[in-house]
Amino acid sequence: MRALVNAYLKAGLVPMIVVALILGALVGGIAPSVGLSVGILGSLFVGALKAVAPILVFVLVMAAVTSYKGNSDLRIKPVMMLYLFGTFAAALTAVAASFLFPVELALSAVESVEQSAPQSLREVLTNLLMNLVANPVQSLVNANYMGILTWAVLIGLALRHVGETTRQVVSDLSDAITSVVKWVIMVAPFGIFGLVASTVAETGFGALLGYGKLLLVLVGAMLFIALVFNPLLVFAITRKNPYPLVMACLRESGVTAFFTRSSAANIPVNMNLARKLGLNEETYSVTIPLGATINMAGAAITINVLTLAAAHTLGIDVSFGSALLLAIVGSLSACGASGVAGGSLLLIPLACSLFNIPNDIAMQVVAIGFIIGVVQDSAETALNSSTDVLFTAAADPKYAYKG
Repeated sequence: MRALVNAYLKAGLVPMIVVALILGALVGGIAPSVGLSVGILGSLFVGALKAVAPILVFVLVMAAVTSYKGNSDLRIKPVMMLYLFGTFAAALTAVAASFLFPVELALSAVESVEQSAPQSLREVLTNLLMNLVANPVQSLVNANYMGILTWAVLIGLALRHVGETTRQVVSDLSDAITSVVKWVIMVAPFGIFGLVASTVAETGFGALLGYGKLLLVLVGAMLFIALVFNPLLVFAITRKNPYPLVMACLRESGVTAFFTRSSAANIPVNMNLARKLGLNEETYSVTIPLGATINMAGAAITINVLTLAAAHTLGIDVSFGSALLLAIVGSLSACGASGVAGGSLLLIPLACSLFNIPNDIAMQVVAIGFIIGVVQDSAETALNSSTDVLFTAAADPKYAYKG
């Protein structure tokens, strides 16, 4: 048994994930019943990630603030600016792609979906602010990362005035939680095998063929941001070849996020990658969970493309000013998207309201989003989550190209 474990560890995480992808697709396609059965492995893996992520973020941020000694390498503000700029650029890209390749939807053939969607931008921003002061215990239970960050920072500031022994206990607790996260990540290939097998067994790809053009516009815009815009932005900051870093983030963060379909669940994976890159822990322990909340380039693309598809379908003339306003609203709304599967889709009715699109029509568009979500939401999360590490590293070039 020890020999098998050693061989597994020696093989490396990424090659094992690739093997798991292939095996999962084969099992799900050839033996759907088996694929559904092994899906429990994926559920367990995602469940473990979601369970450990809130306590990991809380402890790491608290420990970082407690031990902070005026480190000049701490660079949170530049990362936040990159998050916001990247999200707005993604929204503009989505608008441009929607005008270049207009898509019309068969809305009458789609059943309405009953969801609780926000009705105004004010409601989205209010919810974000209220999340900052939410009950700390409830924040941990509900994975409210804005609340977790707020209370972790406040408690960390308070602990800076206690004795050295207490601060050491906090540091040791941080190391212990980090070890638990490493154990969870070690079994990622088994979890991804289960996720892929069950997804292929349940959906196949027939349901996606009818929305092929829509998916091409969505995924094409996301690939443009991931492989063209983001590398150019990183190069402008670091003056170094950005692609080794870009590909490392996509390979080690994007692949896992693609199958977990949750930015929140991918936080432990991103923390581990940031550690491997040698980034400043005091920085990434804050920027990674923050990115899972406000760095939503993929969500901005989804909101804008689907909203404009609805407008094109209804024959609504969208002016340049309206398109620009949509990009702004889409960016702000994306920052309020929850870090869970399908979180951006519920903000589509808000964006549709800019063009006076009825809510029942908007909810049909949401339904289409759920139909294509097996690809759309996966690609969206991969872009969102991998960019969290990418921008954190870009703002900290002293550490970004180690390892």
